Amino acid sequence: MAELRTDGLNAAEQRVCALIERRAGALLDDLRLHVGTPTGGRNTPALDETRGRFVRRLEALGARAELVPGDPSPDWLYGRDPAAPVPPTAISRRLRPGMPRVLLAGHLDTVHDPNGDFKELTLSPGGKTATGPGCVDMKGGLVIAVAALECLEEAGIDCAWSFLMNSDEETGSYHSDAALTSAARTHDLGLAIEPALPGGELAVERMGSGQFRVRVHGRAAHVGRDFASGVSAVTALASLLGDLADAPDPSRGLILSVGPLQGGKATNVVPDLASAWGNVRFADEPGAQELAARLDRLQTTPDALPRVEVVWDFNRPAKPMTPGTERLARLARAAAESLGQNLPFARTGGVCDGNQLQAAGLPTIDTLGVRGGGLHTPEEWIDVSSLVERCQLLAVLLARIAGGAWSSDR
Repeated sequence: MAELRTDGLNAAEQRVCALIERRAGALLDDLRLHVGTPTGGRNTPALDETRGRFVRRLEALGARAELVPGDPSPDWLYGRDPAAPVPPTAISRRLRPGMPRVLLAGHLDTVHDPNGDFKELTLSPGGKTATGPGCVDMKGGLVIAVAALECLEEAGIDCAWSFLMNSDEETGSYHSDAALTSAARTHDLGLAIEPALPGGELAVERMGSGQFRVRVHGRAAHVGRDFASGVSAVTALASLLGDLADAPDPSRGLILSVGPLQGGKATNVVPDLASAWGNVRFADEPGAQELAARLDRLQTTPDALPRVEVVWDFNRPAKPMTPGTERLARLARAAAESLGQNLPFARTGGVCDGNQLQAAGLPTIDTLGVRGGGLHTPEEWIDVSSLVERCQLLAVLLARIAGGAWSSDR
């Protein structure tokens, strides 16, 4: 752990940082508790349990909690389970008249199988790192954010904030998109607690992303007796995928990836249905429009055979560096430097709820969570020292925003 500097901190900031330092063991215990509660795989009981734990702690700080019902996701998305319950989004508000309204945002879900073997936090020899499902993405972020608010309260530093927790970020935030957009429009700035980039960087620019499905209808026929009457949907889809292979141009910020695929039911039947799902990434709105047009051109008229249907939803707009985002990022960097930490800026092709928040007009920085790596894998790990360090960074940043740094910087 980096040695805490105090020369760049005022007395109140030093006080809150000391409180966080004394919580080092409690932060690790809290992380162990939440990592051991498996919130992947739409595990509703665990999501409800975790949400409730955090909401009760925020209510103890004077926040008023609201559960916003979720919206259904598009019925064509790959892996969508129509029987799965639609989770709500929790928003706990503790706002103050005349103070900048900060929206903290974090997600409760992970990508990990709740019934898998990777199910608990395990410290490495020496205790410098630990592995566990969701330890860095983003249970570590949730743990430090709630602790930062508690320590600010204990230190007597008043802040105006709301804390939004959704349960579907890893699957595109379709259920919580309306809640995210609505909350963004009633706040002044956003702090999402996604994990830091691999070198500890703050992401100041993100690509946008979207999903699509290409479905081809053909005509079934017996392969041996009536092959000539059949129209293979699989063969037609393969031809279309060759066309899509020319779409990516990473040098221009255009990415299109295809998979998974489905087609055919038996080897002795000409397949009458084939589908491909995929993901796109784009650096800006013109790039999104170019990829959408490329997909739309595949579609045929309703009476064509083979008949091609295309649906897409580019639900996470690109997140460029805006003047508001840059001001907020520089405030975060100044707070880091006051703590003796480095906070370089970087771009990433990854997406998160920060994309939606900023698209709704809210200046947002979104990698204020813990440091680690191996995201979405059975080797997901956290730098244990970052629990204290990033908690202190978040607390000092919130204290300075509350103290007028944001309004005066505008």
